[in-house]
Amino acid sequence: MAKLYFYYSTMNAGKSTALLQAAYNYGERGMRCLIYTARLDDRAAGKVASRIGIASEARHFEPTTPLFAEIAMEHSQAPLACVLIDESQFLQPAQVRELARVVDDLNVPVLCYGLRTDFRGALFPGSAQLLAWADNLIEIKTICHCGRKATMVVRIDERGEVEREGAQVEIGGNERYVSLCRQHFVRAVRDGRLDT
Repeated sequence: MAKLYFYYSTMNAGKSTALLQAAYNYGERGMRCLIYTARLDDRAAGKVASRIGIASEARHFEPTTPLFAEIAMEHSQAPLACVLIDESQFLQPAQVRELARVVDDLNVPVLCYGLRTDFRGALFPGSAQLLAWADNLIEIKTICHCGRKATMVVRIDERGEVEREGAQVEIGGNERYVSLCRQHFVRAVRDGRLDT
């Protein structure tokens, strides 16, 4: 029986690498997957790319992409073994419900990979919906500079100062975001700098 999975973590935990490994495993067995990533993240246009140097072609989704209709059409043309979604925090809540329909109506597993919270410690709307609707929640762990599990992320400016305000979504990598444990996140937000 197919399920909706949400693999979540902070930045730099290996979410894209895990997605690419899953796609490779399906492909190695001759099983067809459909891979999506957010058009919003333009760092690797048309691909899911990992920091360790592996990548795969992917379709883009936008807030208005009719995911159920697209996936159902693809599945009718040739059976899909699974659907993989990178940057799933950028899904709209209605799109998460469409992905649940893919699981329930088409019996195709959907594996979503994304951030749980933003730089202010607030849930992304897509992540909140996935936390509510997914059959399985799997945390991908990474560590803070202190060695504890990192559960939060801060955004830093070009001077290395911690940003406390701004748009929820701003694309960036290691130059803009740092994963921290909750204790160091609270200190960084309070003091406006990273506590190393």
